[in-house]
Amino acid sequence: MALTRPSWWRTRSPAAALWWPLAGLFHLLAGMRRLAYRLGVLRQERLPVPVIVVGNIAVGGSGKTPVVIWLAAALRARGWHPGILSRGYGGSAEVPTSVDAQSDCALVGDEPVLLARRSGCPLWVGRDRVAAGRALLVTHPEVNVLITDDGLQHYRLGRNAEICVIDEAILGNTWPLPAGPLREPMTRLAQMSLLICNGETSPRFATRLPEVPRAAMRLAPGSFYRLHNPAETCSAQSLMGQKLCAAAGIAHPERFFATLRAMGLSLARTRAFPDHHVFSAQDLVIDAGEVLLLTEKDAVKCASFAHADVWVLPVEAQIDEAALEPLLERLHGPQTA
Repeated sequence: MALTRPSWWRTRSPAAALWWPLAGLFHLLAGMRRLAYRLGVLRQERLPVPVIVVGNIAVGGSGKTPVVIWLAAALRARGWHPGILSRGYGGSAEVPTSVDAQSDCALVGDEPVLLARRSGCPLWVGRDRVAAGRALLVTHPEVNVLITDDGLQHYRLGRNAEICVIDEAILGNTWPLPAGPLREPMTRLAQMSLLICNGETSPRFATRLPEVPRAAMRLAPGSFYRLHNPAETCSAQSLMGQKLCAAAGIAHPERFFATLRAMGLSLARTRAFPDHHVFSAQDLVIDAGEVLLLTEKDAVKCASFAHADVWVLPVEAQIDEAALEPLLERLHGPQTA
């Protein structure tokens, strides 16, 4: 979405205000849909195990995937056996489908394959998350908690806890679509079990956040690994002095490039693609003597055709373990709508 986000989403400009008639209609319809589920006009379905939803209220990447990986590991450390559900955005699967580390990204999407590799959890994708959840539980009866990746607006699936990952830059002017990037209003944040703030939050924006449990998140880069041999790793220092090209097809490619530069690397070239870009061999062509750097999310789509000199940078979500406490209370307490 980084290359397609309208400029008027950044501020409450006259250009953004021109979209308010449609934004008002979207806001009204979205609110009526939420109310219909709350009143029982539309049926919400419960699965036999607790469900934690990780999502955001805006269009665009906010760091949900690292949060899901962190949450799965944190729950496992507490004795839980988590499974993961995802819509499988970008994949062609029409029915609930199991995902593992070797799954085809074209079928199940890039983020689910990355989640399967990094989390080690049972993972199913499906546009109908209720059906995907039931399928996962049938095949993995040991799973006793489900984490849903990007499902805040999938109200048909009942949930015990909701996590909203907030990135102030993504929220822009905080107006609803299409005048702004919001899929749900800021008031929706008051219903969250936990807010995770990705990156810096300005004092002015912090005053708009409700009094609910909140945690800060930092995305920390790890060691680079060679795409065709993940066991081979290297540090940023060992790449210094080489002719480096960086490519990214994520929500905010510039953040990846900025991370590389902050690690002390000088980039000869950068190539930015839209989020969930379907890479081809042509996209990865580099000059003789160049080394290509990719995000982990992009790398899962490129292993079959990428050349030898491709290195991948993983990132880890650093979140205070205390953030898990309000979620554990929800898991053991009454379910919420």
